Amino acid sequence: MLQNKLDRIFKALFDPYLDSVPDVSKINKAMIEKGVIASENDIVNDHIAFRTLGVPNLGIASFEKIFLHYGYEKRDYYFFEEKKLNAHWYAPPKEHYPRIFISELRVGDLSKTTQDVISSYTDPIINDPLDKIDLDDPKAVGDFFYKPLWKLPSIEDYKALGNESEYAAWVIYNRYYLNHYTLSVHEFPEEYNTIEKFNAFLENIGITLNTAGGKIKISNDGLLKQSSSVAEVIEATFANGQKMKISGSYVEFAERLVLPEYQHLDPLDVRRKHRRDGFESANADKIFESTYNEQTKI
Repeated sequence: MLQNKLDRIFKALFDPYLDSVPDVSKINKAMIEKGVIASENDIVNDHIAFRTLGVPNLGIASFEKIFLHYGYEKRDYYFFEEKKLNAHWYAPPKEHYPRIFISELRVGDLSKTTQDVISSYTDPIINDPLDKIDLDDPKAVGDFFYKPLWKLPSIEDYKALGNESEYAAWVIYNRYYLNHYTLSVHEFPEEYNTIEKFNAFLENIGITLNTAGGKIKISNDGLLKQSSSVAEVIEATFANGQKMKISGSYVEFAERLVLPEYQHLDPLDVRRKHRRDGFESANADKIFESTYNEQTKI
C-alpha cells in the first residue's frame, strides 16, 4: 500500500515537470526512434533533486519529512561553500525508486540585504507547512510540491536575489518544483551506455549541455560521471502581472561505474548494489549551474 501511494506521489510530481521541460519528451522520443529504449518505462531514474531555503519551518528539515515517511533513508551530508548550500541525499526503500537529493540555501550566510528580501517572503510561515499535511494522502503530498508557500515575488526582488545567489532567485520563484530528474545511462544498450556516448547522442538531437566545469563532471574516484542539459527558459509571471524570462528545470544524466571489488562480475550480473552509490560535491556544484544565466544565456 505504501509503495502504491509513493507511485502516486511521483506521478503527481512528474506530470507538471514533464509539461514544463520539453527536453524530456524530445530526448525520450529520440531514444525510442533510435532503439535505445522500447518505451519510457525502460528508463531508470537515478535520482531527483529539490531546492529549498534554509529558514525556520522550511528547508531540508521540513522537506525531508515526505520521503522519510515513505521509507527513504538519510545518507551523506554535502557542503557547498561558494554557493552557500547544504545538501543530503536519501536512499530509496526499493531499488526501482530514484535516490533523492535535497539542497538548501544557507540564508544566514548571505548579506543582510539579501536576507531581508528572503525574510519578506518566508517570515509569514510561522509553522512547518508539512505538519499540516496528511503524509499518507498522496494527493495532498502531490499538491504540496506545486502549492505556493509565499507570495509571488516581484521582478525587482527576483533580480536582487540573483545578484548575490542565482539559487535563491530560482527558489523564490520556482519554489519546490522538481529541479531535475536523472537518466541512468549505464542501463542503456552498449552503443549509448557511457556518458561520453550519450552526450554525443544528446548533442546530435539538439540538446544543449551545461559546460560549467566541462560537459562531463567526474568524481575523484572516477566512478561517477554526470552531465546535464541547460535549464529550460520559461516566461514567468511576477507580482503585478509583470513578465520576464527566467530559468526553469532541466534534465541530468549519470553513469555509475562498477566498484573495483565487483569488476570480475559478468556485465549481465551487475546490479545497482555493485555500482558507485551516493554523490560527489564537486560534480553537484557544477550541475547546480544548469539554471545559471551563464548557461541559459538569458
